[in-house]
Amino acid sequence: MELNGANPFLNLKYEPALENLGEDYYDRVPAAEFPQHILRFRNDQLLPLIGLDPEKVFDEDFIEAFGQFQAVRPFLALRYHGYQFGEYNPALGDGRGFLYGQVRGIDGELYDFGTKGSGKTPYSRGGDGRLTLKGGVREVLAAEALHQMGVRTSRCLSMIETGESLWRGDEPSPTRSSVMVRFNRSHIRFGTFERLHYIGRSDLIKKLLDHVIEIYYSHLLSVKDESKRYVLFYGELVGRVAELVAQWMAAGFCHAVLNTDNMSITGESFDYGPYAFIPTYNPTFTAAYFDYYGRYCYGYQPAICQLNLEMLQVPLRSVISQADLAAELAKFSEYYTDYYQQLMWRKLGLENLQMPEGEELLKSTIQVLGDTQVGYHAFFWEITDLFSRRWREDVNSILSEPDFLSGLENRESLANWRNLYHRILQKLPESEIQEVEVRMKRWNPKTVLLRPQIEAVWEPITQEDNWEPFYELLGKIQAGFID
Repeated sequence: MELNGANPFLNLKYEPALENLGEDYYDRVPAAEFPQHILRFRNDQLLPLIGLDPEKVFDEDFIEAFGQFQAVRPFLALRYHGYQFGEYNPALGDGRGFLYGQVRGIDGELYDFGTKGSGKTPYSRGGDGRLTLKGGVREVLAAEALHQMGVRTSRCLSMIETGESLWRGDEPSPTRSSVMVRFNRSHIRFGTFERLHYIGRSDLIKKLLDHVIEIYYSHLLSVKDESKRYVLFYGELVGRVAELVAQWMAAGFCHAVLNTDNMSITGESFDYGPYAFIPTYNPTFTAAYFDYYGRYCYGYQPAICQLNLEMLQVPLRSVISQADLAAELAKFSEYYTDYYQQLMWRKLGLENLQMPEGEELLKSTIQVLGDTQVGYHAFFWEITDLFSRRWREDVNSILSEPDFLSGLENRESLANWRNLYHRILQKLPESEIQEVEVRMKRWNPKTVLLRPQIEAVWEPITQEDNWEPFYELLGKIQAGFID
């Protein structure tokens, strides 16, 4: 295939970091050829990070690179295993995607371009290797929304409609097809290490761990004691995962498929399938229709992430002692609790509260959300929208508007929350009150991607090929708010 020398994506300085690990970790694969290429989404916000001017990157450049798959490096389908709903599955790996390339950002960090829906690989397990258009739309929206809500997440660089008809059991079929490119730090998963343990290659585990530290935890290279460096890596990963799941919980986000092959070694959120944002506070809320027993329900996410970190210890025991691994994982709950409290306080416009007052406020807020079953996101938006300096002076002015409180006024938990929030506001200096409002406006969007919002933009696409509602919603998300 003749390469377009003017295409900026084909002239990036791709680094063969993972490729240089050797073919024990991946298979070289071709990309599918598609009958049609319609660019439906391009993420101009990401281009400056890799040194590109959005005004100098044309739609055709995206299509050539990420639809027709012109490239300067081989495509790598990564090998991994994983625990899926508690059962070990050795028949995994990149089944409908590959690593397109790795690029150094202007921040000095290495980023992956990873495809989704780009065709069959040795790990497709009888599937067609394709991505439905609705699946692409949902992932674009999820990634951008989570990014704006402060979640450490992958993002979508592009999504192209490919003109094929796909048959799926969970969508009206035939349905339209797409191919997407994900932009994130790494596609190395917990399951990448688990596979190496399964095949009995402790030498490859150490080699991969050295690679991960060199590329993604390079600050640890200054630690000359190799065994100590490995322990510090695992301890930092525990902290990153605890922070990530705290971000999900504060954002009211249910990932839905927290298998170990969906856990990133960098502690980054990625691979959004049947996710959902919770409509009301309900720890048993389950996003995936096939999660029959609620294993990955909203409230169980911290425990599952901790369990996945524990399962990762099995391959890591070949280079790190069990005692050190256990000691680091024991810190997970403390990390999570601290992160979650800070994030929830921030949604209330506060930070660095003293204990036990801060713990009491969090407990009271959760009690109100659970007791009243008011919309989770609506509650935080309403206190943001209605917030007034008067709240510091008069407890009765807090959430006194009848429209929002209809049917909730007599709830004891709400009265207790008002009194506690009022006492905390009173302790703040007058100059801090404006900062309370600023924080709430930054972290509490008016509307979140509940299922009705997603269906509202999908219906015009499927019925009229009308993309305007999608672009309108996306633009508001990327601007940092939705109204």
